[in-house]
Amino acid sequence: MADDRFPRPVLRTRLYEQVAEQITAWIGSNGLGAGDRLPPERELAVRLGVSRATLSQALVALEVIGVVVVRHGDGTVLTDRARTGAVIDAIRAHADRLPEIIEARDALESKLAALAAVRRTDADLAAIRAALEEMERDITAGGRGVEGDELFHGAVTRAARSELLAQMMGALEDLIKETRLESLSQPGRPRESLAGHQRIADAIAAGDPQVAAVAMHEHVMLVSDVALLREEL
Repeated sequence: MADDRFPRPVLRTRLYEQVAEQITAWIGSNGLGAGDRLPPERELAVRLGVSRATLSQALVALEVIGVVVVRHGDGTVLTDRARTGAVIDAIRAHADRLPEIIEARDALESKLAALAAVRRTDADLAAIRAALEEMERDITAGGRGVEGDELFHGAVTRAARSELLAQMMGALEDLIKETRLESLSQPGRPRESLAGHQRIADAIAAGDPQVAAVAMHEHVMLVSDVALLREEL
């Protein structure tokens, strides 16, 4: 039986969580709603009195839980969830389930990559190359490569020709999208992710299932290094 004489540990509120709450409070106090844009990051950081690095992480956290949408060339746009409460609870709930999402991705996608190396067709290879090219274009233009990343993993899944594994990936789609947004917002991560994709694509094109599985495993581990799981933030 738990001893109620001692207080339960209090979870330390991370700085970016506090800033995320500041942003939602600022949104409410200024009467902003769905479709409105936030000021540029530099300006918003000055208004809130925080560093741009911390502000950027707070905005990523808000994007992950669906409060904002970041559109390349269009800024940060509010969604219809912009004025809902319990922001810190939502961010922590996402962070709490990240490790299990990562485990599931690793197990499923490593197997899918191996199967794709054996079963892929010329059309599959063309789709994989097209996804790499799309990601490259977006990153070169200053974006994060989110759409190209999604296209790549979808192309690998289709190339594996496993209906049941594809259904499992579909069930994880929304959760994986959250981790994708978080990962590709890390400094330097889009290029690292693209390089990982290229290694996977090369192994699939070479018809080497073992190398493809290892390349996918290493890629998932890389993109799983996300700031929401780092205690110092």
